[in-house]
Amino acid sequence: MRLRFGSAILDTGARVLIPFILIFGLYVLFHGHDSPGGGFQAGVILATAWILLRLVRGNDPGWGPEARGALVMAISGVAIYAGTGFGALAFGGAFLDYAAFPLPLPPAGTRAAATFVVESGVGLAVAGVMLIIYEALIAPES
Repeated sequence: MRLRFGSAILDTGARVLIPFILIFGLYVLFHGHDSPGGGFQAGVILATAWILLRLVRGNDPGWGPEARGALVMAISGVAIYAGTGFGALAFGGAFLDYAAFPLPLPPAGTRAAATFVVESGVGLAVAGVMLIIYEALIAPES
């Protein structure tokens, strides 16, 4: 929506819901490498908070990424994912072989840390792409 759609009730409801949506998205991200869930689901959940804010407040949401920021998020997420994969290659392992990283952790800890980095990159990329899709859907026809 290009114009402000919200009323005082919608704005208040969004302000109440958005922190909980963000906290739940971060919970899914942090808990996802140990259980079902992870980067993709967290990215979608985090993007819904920004989309809800844009639906209620229009072009001036007050915070959150704009269209260009969403593109930077998507590219950064892909770079984090690929950087982790190629980093493992640089240390003599296979692509995304987390055990190849020379971290002062036990092998399970190294895998958990690298998995979290990969899942963070996936979450960032997915959130950015979801926001890009939203921006493309609300763009005025030219």
